[in-house]
Amino acid sequence: MTTTHPRADRAAHARAAEAQLAADGIDGVVFGWVDNSGLTRVKSVPLAQLEHAAEYGVGAAPCFDVFLVDDSITSSPDGTGPVGDLRLVPDLDRLTPLAAQPGWAWAPADRYRQDGTPHPGCQRRFARQAVEALERRGLTVRAGIEVEWMVAREDGTPATVGPAYGMTRFVELSDYLRDVMCALTTQGLAVLQLHPEYSAGQFEVSVAAEGPVEAADTAMLVRHTVRAVSARHGLRVSFAPVFAEGAVGNGGHLHLSLWRDGRNLGHGGPGPHGLHPEAEHFLAGVLAELPALLALGAPGVASYLRLVPSHWAGAYRCWGLENREAALRLITGSAPGQANAELKCFDAAANPYLLIGAVLATGLAGLDAALPLPPETTGDPAGLDTAERLPASLPEAIDAFEKSALLREALGPTLFESVLAVRRAEAELFAMHTDADVIEAVRWRY
Repeated sequence: MTTTHPRADRAAHARAAEAQLAADGIDGVVFGWVDNSGLTRVKSVPLAQLEHAAEYGVGAAPCFDVFLVDDSITSSPDGTGPVGDLRLVPDLDRLTPLAAQPGWAWAPADRYRQDGTPHPGCQRRFARQAVEALERRGLTVRAGIEVEWMVAREDGTPATVGPAYGMTRFVELSDYLRDVMCALTTQGLAVLQLHPEYSAGQFEVSVAAEGPVEAADTAMLVRHTVRAVSARHGLRVSFAPVFAEGAVGNGGHLHLSLWRDGRNLGHGGPGPHGLHPEAEHFLAGVLAELPALLALGAPGVASYLRLVPSHWAGAYRCWGLENREAALRLITGSAPGQANAELKCFDAAANPYLLIGAVLATGLAGLDAALPLPPETTGDPAGLDTAERLPASLPEAIDAFEKSALLREALGPTLFESVLAVRRAEAELFAMHTDADVIEAVRWRY
């Protein structure tokens, strides 16, 4: 089996890791991947099986490509249903002892066929391929995903109802928040901010930017950690797009910056607000495909209960400097290296690998076509007759996705068709449900 590292190298890496993990009191390792509905699935092995798992992988059915948010299963043209098997191969470069789950370590996994060839439906591999396409142009991307969540008591009521961004919430849950921060830091993550958010019981954590695949890995790890710390405090946590009807929901805002030869192309250039031409073309490519990208970044029916005007969700296809109602918010930052773009229309139900890979592919298309950015939106787009609303429902986003020749080619037939099948099936699943029913159905699934 051939992966990023040859089989023998993976086995040697695992043997070395086993010794250190054993010394650290680790008994088992959990391997995680994210399906097309945005749910994280896992397999685990005892520590003594880590070398075998790294060398040969761990079995996982291919039908997970067409699992829905409620664990029902649809089908896709390339799907094999209950027949066949794949191998989960852990990326030991991201092997991490879990601070809030004593005795356990975690690693993200790539998926391969049994004959050792890459599974064409592997979303993590898709993201890596998009990174490699940019690197062939001499470009790199730094990325980060904000993680927002609602924390609740066992009965489902918010664990704190103090003012938005208020000190009251911080005081009431200070022990909990300290444990979240310390667990993330112990796991080697650079925490930048941790603070109360807008809705009751809502918090957000931001970590340092890194490579796109690494940023997706980190988003998974952050959510695992928040969930584990919450459980140890007797609290429930939800990353669902909407927790309560009418409330501001959980975003999964994607931040990214384009770099060449160690220089941030979002700063010091001749374009709008210091953009270099390559950065402008890249962002214009993303903005052009944003309606289709919503099928990946706002993937569920509940996503469109969050993606509404005046909720800081980026419901309009436009861009603006520090404009929190625009889908694409340009951030100049207080230092050259901090300049970046934030895509605000995406939420925490997205598969981060699928989303990042697709965003990079659309940005690369913008570079190829030398697309210019449209005029900047300097005010609230909700008050402008010319503002273009992004899709307001999952079926609208599905229609844009299905028509996107760019994303169809980038994802390849297996991945594209499986995503399309899941989106259609989930739209049908909730077609006759009220908004309240949808929120209730997915509240604790993410």
